[in-house]
Amino acid sequence: MTAEVFAIEDALASYDPVMGLEVHVELNTKSKMFCGCPTEFGAPPNTQTCPVCLGLPGALPVVNARAVESAIKIGLALNCEIAQWCRFARKNYFYPDMPKNFQTSQYDEPIAFNGWTEVVVDGETYRIEIERAHMEEDTGKSTHVGGATGRIHGASHSLVDYNRAGIPLIEIVTKTIEVPPAKAAAVARAYVSMLRDLLLALDVSDVRMDQGSLRCDANVSLKPKGSSVLGTRTETKNVNSFRSVERAVTYEITRQAAVLASGGKVVQETRHWHEDTGITTSGREKSDAEDYRYFPEPDLVPVAPSREWVEELRATLPEAPSTRRVRLQEEWGFTDLEMRDVVNGGALELVVGTVELGVTPAAAKKWWLGELARAANESGQALGELGVGAAEVAEVQKLVDTGALNDKLARQVFDGLVKGEGTPAQIIEARGLALVSDDSALLEAIDRAIAANPAVVEKVNSGKPAAAGALIGAVMKDMRGQADAAKVRELLNAKLGI
Repeated sequence: MTAEVFAIEDALASYDPVMGLEVHVELNTKSKMFCGCPTEFGAPPNTQTCPVCLGLPGALPVVNARAVESAIKIGLALNCEIAQWCRFARKNYFYPDMPKNFQTSQYDEPIAFNGWTEVVVDGETYRIEIERAHMEEDTGKSTHVGGATGRIHGASHSLVDYNRAGIPLIEIVTKTIEVPPAKAAAVARAYVSMLRDLLLALDVSDVRMDQGSLRCDANVSLKPKGSSVLGTRTETKNVNSFRSVERAVTYEITRQAAVLASGGKVVQETRHWHEDTGITTSGREKSDAEDYRYFPEPDLVPVAPSREWVEELRATLPEAPSTRRVRLQEEWGFTDLEMRDVVNGGALELVVGTVELGVTPAAAKKWWLGELARAANESGQALGELGVGAAEVAEVQKLVDTGALNDKLARQVFDGLVKGEGTPAQIIEARGLALVSDDSALLEAIDRAIAANPAVVEKVNSGKPAAAGALIGAVMKDMRGQADAAKVRELLNAKLGI
C-alpha cells in the first residue's frame, strides 16, 4: 500500500531536509580486492570464486595494489587527506550475500578523509563536504524467486551468486548536506552525476549504473523550520540512476513530512526504492556501527602509502570534469543550454573527438544530438553503442563541406552507418547519394521546372523574385534531393535574369 505523502511544496513549507549520500563504486580492476578471481560482469553464476572470496578455512587474503592506487586517486580528486597509515576491519553480520559472514572493509581508519567537492545547480554552486572514501569489498547478489516483487518477502526461495563477492569497492560518504530546501533533490542528483563524470575521467571504474558498478544510498531526514535538531534518518538503498536519486529523495521528503505532521515518528531503517511506482518501502531497521562488531582484520597488514607515491598519483590526475566542461563551452561558443544538452545526451566525448578531427563544434553537435541521437533512442542504445564513431561523423561532414553531400543526403549516409552498410564512401556509392555537380543536368531540370510552372515564372518576371523558391523546390524534387540548392539558385537566377 502506498504511504500517505504530502505535496513537496507543503512538505518544504514546514520542514527542512537534511541529506547524507553514500556512493558505492566498483573499481575496474581485473581481479578482486583480496584474491585473483576475475571481475568480468555477466559471467555464469558462481564461476568467479575461489577459497579466499568464499571464506574457506585457511585461505588468506592479499590486498589488490591497483585498488589501493585507485582509492588514493579518488581521494585526491575529492580534495581529501590521504592517510599515512590505515587498516582494514571486519564488519560482521549474518546474511547470505557474504559467505564469510563478514565484509572486509575500513571502519575508523579510512584511506581518504576530510575532503570536499562542488556541484552546480541552476547556476548556483554548492559545496559538498566529504567525510571519507574507504576501501571494501562488494557483496554477492541474491535473487529472490517466486514472489511478485522480486523481494525476499513472499519469495519461495532465494539464489545467491558469489561472483560479485570480493570485487573492489570504494564507498564515498558525504558529511551532512544542508542546502536550500527546494534544491535538495536536485543537488543530490547533481552530486551523483558529478561523481560519475569524475570517476570516468580518473579511469578507475566503468560506473555502469545499470550494472550496479555505481550505486547510491540516500540518507534523508527532516527537521522543523528553524530547528537545529536533526531528525531521524532513513537510508534508501542501491538507487541506480540519476533520475531515481532525485525522485527517491523527493519521495522520502514527502513521506516523512506526512508521518511527522500526523504525530508519528520516522523509523531509522533502510528502505527499498521502487522504480516502477516511484515510492520507497521499508526494508529493515538500520543497524548502528556497534551492531556490526567491527574489529581490525587480523589477516591483512596495514596500508601505508608513502608521501612520494601519493604525490606521483596526484600528478597523474586529469583536468576536473567540471573545469573541462567550462573550458570546452568557452572554446566552442555554446550556450549553457547547448552544453547541458551535450552532456545530458552522453555526447560530450563524442563531440570532443569529432571536433579534434577538424569538424566545427556546431556541426558535431548537430549530428550527434540530431540524427544519431534519434537512431540511438529508436534502438534503445547509448550513442557510443551505435557503431558510429567520431571518424565517420568527421568524414561525412567534410563531404558536406566540400559540396559532395547536402544535409539531406548526409542523413541517409548516417542511416547506412547505423545499419552497418559500410564506410561513408561505400554507402554513398551503394545508395547513389552523391550530389549532381554536372551543370548541364541541373540546367535540364531547371528547364523542366520553368516549363511546368509558367505562373511562377510570370510572378518572378513581374517583380517578385521570392517566388523563384517554388522553382528551386521543383528542381530539388526532380533531382531527388541530389543537388546543391545554392548551385540551383545560382543557375536559376542566371536563367531568369534575376
